[in-house]
Amino acid sequence: MTVAGLRPGATSLGAAGARGGHLVDQRPIRHPDTSSAAVMTRRGWWLVVLGWLVPGSAQALAGNRRLGRLGLRATLTAWGIVVLLVLWAMLARDSLAWAATSWAIGPVNVSGVLLTIAQVAIAAYGVLWIVLGIDTLRLVRLVKTATPARYGIAALAVLLMVVSGGTAAYGAGTIGSARDALGSIFGQGGPSVPPSDGYYNILLLGADSGDGRDSMRFDSISVVSINAETGATTITGIPRELPGAPFSEGSPMLELYPNGFEGHGDLACGWNGWMNHVRAAAEVCREDGGASLYPDAASHGSAPGIEATKDAAEGVLGIEIPYYVFIDMHGFASLIDALGGVEIEVAERLPMGGGPAYEGQPVDDWATGWIEPGLQRMDGDTAQWYARSRYTTSDWDRMQRQRQLQEAILAQFTPQVVLTRFQSVADAGVDLIDTDLPQSMVSYFLDLGLKAKEQPVTTIELVPPLVDDLNPDYAAIRELIAEALHPPEPSPAPTE
Repeated sequence: MTVAGLRPGATSLGAAGARGGHLVDQRPIRHPDTSSAAVMTRRGWWLVVLGWLVPGSAQALAGNRRLGRLGLRATLTAWGIVVLLVLWAMLARDSLAWAATSWAIGPVNVSGVLLTIAQVAIAAYGVLWIVLGIDTLRLVRLVKTATPARYGIAALAVLLMVVSGGTAAYGAGTIGSARDALGSIFGQGGPSVPPSDGYYNILLLGADSGDGRDSMRFDSISVVSINAETGATTITGIPRELPGAPFSEGSPMLELYPNGFEGHGDLACGWNGWMNHVRAAAEVCREDGGASLYPDAASHGSAPGIEATKDAAEGVLGIEIPYYVFIDMHGFASLIDALGGVEIEVAERLPMGGGPAYEGQPVDDWATGWIEPGLQRMDGDTAQWYARSRYTTSDWDRMQRQRQLQEAILAQFTPQVVLTRFQSVADAGVDLIDTDLPQSMVSYFLDLGLKAKEQPVTTIELVPPLVDDLNPDYAAIRELIAEALHPPEPSPAPTE
């Protein structure tokens, strides 16, 4: 008596078991009836799908068992690592983020080493997956399958190999981009410091360095204050034309300007006392580039002009600001394009272009385009002009638009967008951002960032009528900031 589907001469399962033969050797999946196109077709579909779902299983059942065991071990190991990472993320997200971004032992960046190992492992598994897919297609023996089905089996096998290889390539590329971005952006961070009065305060600077850093003045100056426990965020906008900023105690600039920043009177060195001329006075127009004022700036990934601007912002707001983030507006458009654009509600018609060539030149003569009112989906170039445009509005309006754009970008940083566009976002970030935030604190700030997304951002703009832009009352400004960051607790209701 023969068993349907077995090759001629094959023994029954019972007889094979009695002689100690391998059960799998007597199954149609390994030794099929090659004369039956129906059997070979069903076997082909099963091998292709099963080999893709559990790489190595097709070889273990129907091919080279040694290759099959290698594939199965690699697959089970990968599944185990994924399960452990998921559990780690669920139970101890902070420590996982720390291990992935900030783990270091002495001078050795352990996080970078782990990310490199993970990148190589994913790439190797992707190659193995493709090799197993090709071998599975060989095991199918397409010429023995039914004519219409063989094209479908071949197409499915090729499609699954493309998906496997593409997924592995994307995963390895994403990890590589993350490692490179972390190293480039946070490569020379300053020392880790504890929060000041419960807050981490970060100076956020924006400027266009495309024409050369020596001529650069900060177009956007603000301070982001993040509650160290809750992640609640307050952004304080400092006008670039704020005059006479006082410097904080201990600042080397305080010795040069004890009565507040006065400027130099030199066109190249900050001809007036505006806030955005502090950099030139501290760095550009000094023979040593400001190294005598801030000798440790370069070793901490900063610069004398930035440190002087920090000191001025500290004096204006009355808070400690240990870190800065500089956003290069020259690469700003790349980040927005990498995010897929941003949505902005435009309040009034705004011109795009570099401005009038002479006083009184009609806007239509120099405008290269217009941003129309209403809800707009902006690409990077349009968003950049939205943040820059100022010739038909005031500087205060521009500050408000810049803050609006910052919030729109933060809103666009959803898990779906970051996962699908990670490499382009990371590449844009490397060209866009300079900072002295230490890599050892990246995981901590990532956690605070997740908390911050769950609550509204408080904004304070130091502009009229809140602040006299010609003669600011800095004592009143410091009191205003203190009350905003540390609001008084409500008095208990009187008891009867």
